[in-house]
Amino acid sequence: MIRIVIVDDDPIVCQSLSLIAESQSKKEGLPIRVVAQGRDGKEAIGLYEAHRPDLLLMDIRMKDMDGLEACRLIREKDPEAKVLFLTTFLDDDYIIQALRLGARGYLVKSDVRGLLPAIYAIQEGSRVFGDAIAEKIPDLINHVPNRLEQRPFFHDLTEKEWELVEMVAQGKNNKEMAQALFLSEGTIRNYLSIILEKLDLRDRTQLAVAYYKEQ
Repeated sequence: MIRIVIVDDDPIVCQSLSLIAESQSKKEGLPIRVVAQGRDGKEAIGLYEAHRPDLLLMDIRMKDMDGLEACRLIREKDPEAKVLFLTTFLDDDYIIQALRLGARGYLVKSDVRGLLPAIYAIQEGSRVFGDAIAEKIPDLINHVPNRLEQRPFFHDLTEKEWELVEMVAQGKNNKEMAQALFLSEGTIRNYLSIILEKLDLRDRTQLAVAYYKEQ
């Protein structure tokens, strides 16, 4: 039996995926059991630690904490953790981050028919990417540089932290950043505190100045 945790901010999606995984897997002779469901990245971390599933099936854009940040934190503690992203977004940045974080797969929700084969393949040790993502990967690997490699001062930041730096430089306030990234304002404040500490800066004004010096 394959034990999985499903995390998506839409409860209907969670229930549908759970039904698909459990009912269809019985027909295949290798049952899947959904041991827990969550609604955001913070819940994903707690549920992973509580259940230690064989696979964490997770969306990317969610409130309070997104799936990419949850994946990073989970895999920092358990490098063997298997994460499969199932999302509606084909953004290059998301795919790149998922690859760098060591995600075992990346599917779009319109390709839900491939979910069961993907879970089985990952359980056997493979990496799985939907057709639309697989077509992008060679170009992303070969032609998209790490944006932070060109900016030594910011080199220690994660992609998510760099995204926040860009927003600060654009003059966005915490509320605007929270809405754009589907995070809470408290999470944005925490991110900014971490960024300022990493860069040894006093406030967001100094952060914006440092950003434009690197352009």
